[in-house]
Amino acid sequence: MIDNINTIFSPTSIAIIGATNRSGSVGQAVMRNLIQGEFQGVLYPVHPKLKSIYGVKTYPTLSDIPDPVQLAVIIVKPEAVPELLEEAAGKGVTGAVIITAGFKEIGGQGAALEKQIQEIAARHKIRLVGPNCLGVINTDTNVRMNASFARLMPRPGNIGFISQSGALCTSVLDYAEGRKIGFSKFISFGNKADVNEIDLLHYLGEDPQTRVICMYLEDLTAGQAFIDVASDISWNKGKPILAVKSGTSSEGARAAASHTGSLVGSDSAYDAIFLQSGIQRVDGINELFHYAMAFSRQPLPKGRRIAIVTNAGGPGIMATDAAVRQGLKLAAFTDETTAKLKRCLPPTANIHNPVDVIGDATHERYESALKTVMQDPNVDGAIVLLTPQAMTDILETAQIVPNVARQTDKPILCSFMGITDVSEGVAHLESNGLPNYVFPEAASRTMAAMMRFGERLNIGHRDLPHFSVERDNAARLIAEKLGGQPKCYLPEREAADLLACYGLPLLTSRLVSDPSQITNAMEAMHGPVAMKIASKDIIHKVDAGGVRLGIADANQARQAFDEIVAGGLRFNPEARIDGVLMQEMAGKGVEVIIGCARDPKFGPIVMFGLGGTFVEALRDVTFRLAPMRIASAENMIRSIKTFNILQGVRGNPPSDLAAIRECILRVSTLVDDHPQISELDINPLIVYPEGKGKGAVVADCRIMLRSAASV
Repeated sequence: MIDNINTIFSPTSIAIIGATNRSGSVGQAVMRNLIQGEFQGVLYPVHPKLKSIYGVKTYPTLSDIPDPVQLAVIIVKPEAVPELLEEAAGKGVTGAVIITAGFKEIGGQGAALEKQIQEIAARHKIRLVGPNCLGVINTDTNVRMNASFARLMPRPGNIGFISQSGALCTSVLDYAEGRKIGFSKFISFGNKADVNEIDLLHYLGEDPQTRVICMYLEDLTAGQAFIDVASDISWNKGKPILAVKSGTSSEGARAAASHTGSLVGSDSAYDAIFLQSGIQRVDGINELFHYAMAFSRQPLPKGRRIAIVTNAGGPGIMATDAAVRQGLKLAAFTDETTAKLKRCLPPTANIHNPVDVIGDATHERYESALKTVMQDPNVDGAIVLLTPQAMTDILETAQIVPNVARQTDKPILCSFMGITDVSEGVAHLESNGLPNYVFPEAASRTMAAMMRFGERLNIGHRDLPHFSVERDNAARLIAEKLGGQPKCYLPEREAADLLACYGLPLLTSRLVSDPSQITNAMEAMHGPVAMKIASKDIIHKVDAGGVRLGIADANQARQAFDEIVAGGLRFNPEARIDGVLMQEMAGKGVEVIIGCARDPKFGPIVMFGLGGTFVEALRDVTFRLAPMRIASAENMIRSIKTFNILQGVRGNPPSDLAAIRECILRVSTLVDDHPQISELDINPLIVYPEGKGKGAVVADCRIMLRSAASV
């Protein structure tokens, strides 16, 4: 139904139901904006008593309009909206913007009204934006539609902006006007009774006038559908998407039995969704437009190596520190570049990166230095810094930067520091597509964001994995374990049976319910064993003293058996103890954790990080939604702060990353296949050195099941 969405943004005729002459009213503001914005179609104001509004003939009702109407903008009391939508359907209207508030956001009768208009719109195939929204704007010169009650018509540009908050939109428009930022489309979609962020992303992804998409979101409609649309826009169409997501506090995190359940918070799912979609998440509106200006005006860097050209040492160091913190690298100039810089700069200048052209630099000196470093094959982009000193010709320096930029396909960002003295130069830069930042740290952060997006475009392995798995056996095991119960914790042995259906690497083990079985179990495992309490009522075995390691013979095993059972009963006198799990000892390796918790809205979220007993204290973990693509698993591994441990430190060999990746993907497939799995922890997964052929092995696991009725 993308065509119907298109009629919302590019209609040839609009009926404004609730248009009025009354000063200060929303109906007057929308009508005025459409006229002053020079809408290129036909306007039909609808009012039961007025003859004209702003000199445009009015009609008592929508049905009285003699001509076809494509879009209805509705600004009437909420209880009148359902009847008007029915009338619009009879008129052949295919799109509606409901600006009226008083629906789901107030609950009760408002929520019931919103459900009613949803049903009407669906039945008649009317696509609607809202209710409770500011409206929609299209700056295309062939349309010029400002169907909103905003104070300003934004200037044309190539940034598409969508927001759930109408009040935020008015502030954004004012900010953008002050920074001379233009938009292709500007959309407030309110309660999203019909058209939601997924529809709008799809529309803007296909819009040839939109180069960058900016979003303010309070929630998402469907995580996996959002990922599919956004990742197509990011990777296949190469359009950057920048998002501000409000509601990031950890207060929404729920307590849970598993490590994953206790670590996943209200914001973890959104982080995962954005990462898997290729979306750049930003901290606020200021940063959103810092990035948007650069993405919409400059080419992407082809690598991480940047050059900094400055007329002051301190700001150059600030920019360098910020760049390195963000993952950029200072380019190492070729000998040819340093020789050229030595010829064109005074002896007191620094000809190495960052290049300091000294405080008395003229625009000619800036031009020579910038042109030279941009020609260096080791440079992927540049940041130009200027402090307004008495000797500095600010406007002339600003004029040379676009000249150099036109001769290269590498990005250039600027920080002409200050506001008043540099204002004329900044205006020239920005009017020529060179984004300027008041302070150099912002320029460095923005260049790093461009670098990250450019690198994501080159990520391979975008396919979903395909494993030969025993889905039917897994489903049977789950059904047997639940046995009609609403939920069930699986002890390690039973959890291992389920993991085995999905090819997870497991240690040899035996469940011993009586000491008389110990001798045979020891013989089956050929070496020292670990012994762990097996009880559905004791989840964290270490806390109950229920783990013994390095048991070498049957006598030690019998003693350990008695101690483990006695300790478990002291820990929980009501515990049902099935026995003790005897398991071969895993060889030495790096301990990691793979887990899953099920988000009530988005489904299974897979977690990865360093494992062991300190996982909750360190909290060095990352999340992705299942099912995940191969590249997502690879990025999970590389995104933890302690990734260098997996690469090998202090003489230790690098870990088998391919084995970790396969285990993550197999867990992702497992939890996606079976919604009864509410929580899962593999902690630790022992990872062996790369190239030794051992891969990784599950040393401990726990799984919580819930019945379909409680999922």
